[in-house]
Amino acid sequence: MTDSEITVGDRIAVGLAALGRPAYINLGRVGALPPGRDFEAMRAATYDVLDDAYRAGVRWIDVARSYGSSEEFLAGWLAGRGHADVTVSSKWGYRYVGEWKLDAEVHEVKEHTAARFADQWTESVGLLGKAISLYQVHSLTVDSPLFTDDRLIGALAELAADGVPVGFSTSGPSQADAVRRAFELEVSGTPVFSAVQSTWNLLEPSVGPALAEAHAAGKRVLVKETVANGRLVVEPPVPLARIAREHGAGPDAVAVAAVLTQDWRPIAVIGPSSTAQLAENLVAAKVELAEEELAELAALAEEPVAYWRHRSCLGWH
Repeated sequence: MTDSEITVGDRIAVGLAALGRPAYINLGRVGALPPGRDFEAMRAATYDVLDDAYRAGVRWIDVARSYGSSEEFLAGWLAGRGHADVTVSSKWGYRYVGEWKLDAEVHEVKEHTAARFADQWTESVGLLGKAISLYQVHSLTVDSPLFTDDRLIGALAELAADGVPVGFSTSGPSQADAVRRAFELEVSGTPVFSAVQSTWNLLEPSVGPALAEAHAAGKRVLVKETVANGRLVVEPPVPLARIAREHGAGPDAVAVAAVLTQDWRPIAVIGPSSTAQLAENLVAAKVELAEEELAELAALAEEPVAYWRHRSCLGWH
């Protein structure tokens, strides 16, 4: 990997999962956020991160209906700054119900139905309008009712036909199955989905072959949870920590750099909680990993079921 091959602008996106709401499951987030995490403070923190990201060359921002007020924050930032060259992706399928409380019993509720899609598309467009360049089903799994809901599939196909690319994100140990099944969906011979956003990181790379197939088929591939919800930063495995030291970078930068080395050329979605975390993440574009280092990092992979079991135990902070 060389600097000429990797640029911040075309390979790294910023996601607002950690900034659009006061509580989230990321480790290492608490001390990075404004004290109290009130609405206006979180809006200001989001604007600061977006400003620094834009100055650094980032031109892709990823949000979701369930990321609290992320769409509202992004819409305000776009309107205030006047940037017309930003790609915006959002997601529907989860509804934020945390009411801006750190100790809410439930923070989000999932529903993959035609009614939820219609409602949330209307909400997203009301905030972001034509800025939306990709609209994704949030956390599609192989057992989602979407796969047998002809009305919903038709509505998604109609949106794609109207010129808004439609994609999906995935989670769980069976991500690869969900990716392959979703890309088989067609309406009148035309594929419904043109993009996928999956969890891939040094601890959970199992979806990689399916994403390689998607890339080969001309689909757009994004990767989320690149630092395993902070696990790779707060408690980095020994080899990762050592390789990071040798490169004069943080473990987060090395973890993101490993994403960028994949032959299926994913866009790495990073989720910083502050401008400092953003700056550390973006060092990834300058980290050149040797083949032997990549082999050592590949050995960190966990068994998928165990990885997702661990993730499900992470508390909302």
